[in-house]
Amino acid sequence: MTEIIGWASSIILLLTLIRQVYKQWKEGKTEGVSSWLFVGQLLASVGFTVYSYLVENWVFTVTNGILTVNNLLGIGLYFYFKRKNEKDGE
Repeated sequence: MTEIIGWASSIILLLTLIRQVYKQWKEGKTEGVSSWLFVGQLLASVGFTVYSYLVENWVFTVTNGILTVNNLLGIGLYFYFKRKNEKDGE
């Protein structure tokens, strides 16, 4: 039962944060999105991934590994759309 709670919570968190990156991609804008959000989350996710692996907590190892990828996508989209919007004069 403990593992089910962990995995269910992990899925909820992942869906929430992945949705944010999807929304950013779909709208093609950086307005209202801070680059520091993704940078901070990236650093925390990498640290938590390593920590979770070292303590052999697979729920958090997988979750934070996926969050690391999500944050990299968010950072990439942020700078891509920021540069594109500045080029288009927005």
